[in-house]
Amino acid sequence: MMVPPDTVSLADYERHFDDRVDPAIRAYIAGAGADGITLSANREAFDRLRLMPRVLRDLSGATARSELFGEMLDYPIILAPMAYHKLVHRDGELATVEAAGLTRSWMTVSTQASVRLDEIAARATAPLWFQLYTQPLRGDTLTLVRRAEDAGCKALVLTVDAPVNGMRNIEQRAGFRLPPDIAPVNLAGLAPDGFKPARPGSPVFQGMLHAAPTWDTVEWLCGRTPLPILLKGILNPDDVEPAIAAGARGLIVSNHGGRTLDTLPASIDALPAVAARVARRLPLLMDGGIRRGTDILKAIALGADAVLVGRPVLHALAVGGLAGVAHMLTLLQTELEVAMALTGRPRLSDIDREVIFGG
Repeated sequence: MMVPPDTVSLADYERHFDDRVDPAIRAYIAGAGADGITLSANREAFDRLRLMPRVLRDLSGATARSELFGEMLDYPIILAPMAYHKLVHRDGELATVEAAGLTRSWMTVSTQASVRLDEIAARATAPLWFQLYTQPLRGDTLTLVRRAEDAGCKALVLTVDAPVNGMRNIEQRAGFRLPPDIAPVNLAGLAPDGFKPARPGSPVFQGMLHAAPTWDTVEWLCGRTPLPILLKGILNPDDVEPAIAAGARGLIVSNHGGRTLDTLPASIDALPAVAARVARRLPLLMDGGIRRGTDILKAIALGADAVLVGRPVLHALAVGGLAGVAHMLTLLQTELEVAMALTGRPRLSDIDREVIFGG
């Protein structure tokens, strides 16, 4: 697959994605909770923030490198967990992980990946993380954890903000269904939820929440693996202390890409208060709306150590396959370096709140 020559930004990848991908698949990937207010807010919040440059600064030895959980991270950009890469490319997560390796980027493999974790790990040349949804049976949750350990994953990302799915009306209107040849293969052999509502009406309080994770679940899980566990889906600063007390080693400020509860705040708007409560006691990441290198710089200025990038990975995979994902990540890396240079910040540790105009 050839990357179109007019593809010079992540927005270009999204434009070509919209032109090429089946409308139902497009609705699933782009789909937001309810009216899409939070999805739109993720971008609008970044656009509201303005940068303040500095000139004639010493930029010698400039680098975007940092250390995270004892590993060298060349750029503060990590691929977010997303399900079913095979929806947009026949090689699915195998192409994505090879592109990540080529750009020295870390990848987070979804529980609902369309390729087995061990096969993805065999192609990886950069650190892998594994995103975990807890299963109805704790033994099945531990099975997934052990697979991640055996695959050499460096961390677990426990998604905590989706005990039920959001009301994804765009996806519902499009009638999206998984094709018969695509499945969450890493869940094969594990016990299905098996939930069936007992009476008409909303099913949510009829038993859908019986296996929803709690702080006790987090504490139990942290005590059963040596891997650092990051909690993904933190927006409220009041959740920071319980997370630390339960044993979490990192937090990810995230509103699930606007796919769960609508009218949540934009991730970048929620970040400063969470960062203030964390007070550098553990790594803090964020996702939601990252489309430019300037967005990454803004996130770091407001307290993040790194960011996760989601939908653009699938846009690039659909448009250009492995080469598309590698090119998209290179664009972000280059834009970040340009933003750092033009704001006079040669190292990530130099990026502070003063880089935000009026900040």
